[in-house]
Amino acid sequence: MSRLLRALLLATLVAPPLAASDLVVDAGGRYRTITAALAAARPGDRVIVNAGTYREPTIVIGTPRVTLEGRGWPLLDGQGARAVLIVAADDVTVRGLVVANTGVSNLDDRAGIRVRDARRCLIEHNRVRDNLFGIYLQRAADCVVRGNEVVAHGVSQNTSGNGIHLWYSPGARIEDNHVSGQRDGIYFEFSSGGVTTGNVSEHSQRYGLHFMFSDSCRYERNVFRENNSGVAVMYSRGVVISHNRFEHSWGSAAYGLLLKEILGGEIRGNVFTGNSTGIYLEGSSHLAVADNDFLQNGWAAKVLANAEDDHFTGNRFAGNAFDVSTNSRAASSTFDGNWWDAYRGYDLDRDGVGDVPFHPVRLFALIVEQHAPALVLLRSPMVAILDAAERVFPVLTPEALVDRRPLMRPPR
Repeated sequence: MSRLLRALLLATLVAPPLAASDLVVDAGGRYRTITAALAAARPGDRVIVNAGTYREPTIVIGTPRVTLEGRGWPLLDGQGARAVLIVAADDVTVRGLVVANTGVSNLDDRAGIRVRDARRCLIEHNRVRDNLFGIYLQRAADCVVRGNEVVAHGVSQNTSGNGIHLWYSPGARIEDNHVSGQRDGIYFEFSSGGVTTGNVSEHSQRYGLHFMFSDSCRYERNVFRENNSGVAVMYSRGVVISHNRFEHSWGSAAYGLLLKEILGGEIRGNVFTGNSTGIYLEGSSHLAVADNDFLQNGWAAKVLANAEDDHFTGNRFAGNAFDVSTNSRAASSTFDGNWWDAYRGYDLDRDGVGDVPFHPVRLFALIVEQHAPALVLLRSPMVAILDAAERVFPVLTPEALVDRRPLMRPPR
């Protein structure tokens, strides 16, 4: 059973009993609409919504420290015409709801759940379905978005929004959510100090994770799978990306992980498997790329010349068509102490390190960078001869991109 399903089941089984002070929304009760119950709520109150379908104008929570909680998965239906729920107060909790059907608008960014100009919200264990934007944090500080299922069925980027969207929302924790079928699964913009962990983001129209201008963020133990363009991390400092899986992003502009204009950080302990390009570094400097697995990708790593002083160590490269590629002989990034399945050197002193350096950049990889159609010759004998000659007398491949201490065995 997945972590998300366990969380949803747990939320259903251990829901606390009703208290005398709870405001209960039910078709036959005192409060027949959620809006009426929220109007009567005071700070610290709990509004319990019983099972059923609720079609109301956009619901707004304007009282701080209120909990809005569903029992039996009540449906809040936007009827394809409006945003469904807005949180506009501090310390609000929303859980146990089905929030659906905002419809598509070219005039406003409709969201199933929007948190606006608020702090310390908790959005957990909801089912957010077929909305333009799923969960939208707008100038919302120190919020937690946890254990939600956010699913859409958009057919194009123009008619889809993002699953979990953060804008000027620092200090957020995005945990254990499952996002599928949105434009970008998880999106950060101008949202520093966030932690994104334990999520599954898949089948996005564009990126499984997309963030820009968001310094000092951590992305840990997530799975990004079969997203149209992979994951893009841009224009940020001090980023840590660790123990994630980047899987099966195929296409001419698809990457497991694209890093553009990133300064300082760690890419550690991740698995890149089955992508057109595992990791792509452009204008990104002073990164530690360590202890990752690059398995069965087209290109394991594309390191452009303007990616300066990045250091690859302890990584495992196996089954890739090209291990490393670049666009210039002037590359300044370095490789040291990695394991390569294509290495054919020897270890006479038996210290576990090859006695002969390994050149991971194939001559043919440089040719393909300049003339992409040449890729059809990948398996031809002529290409094998060119690569062999370049290994013996390297004159075109970058001298900097040489692993002088290749490992004889894969690292643990």
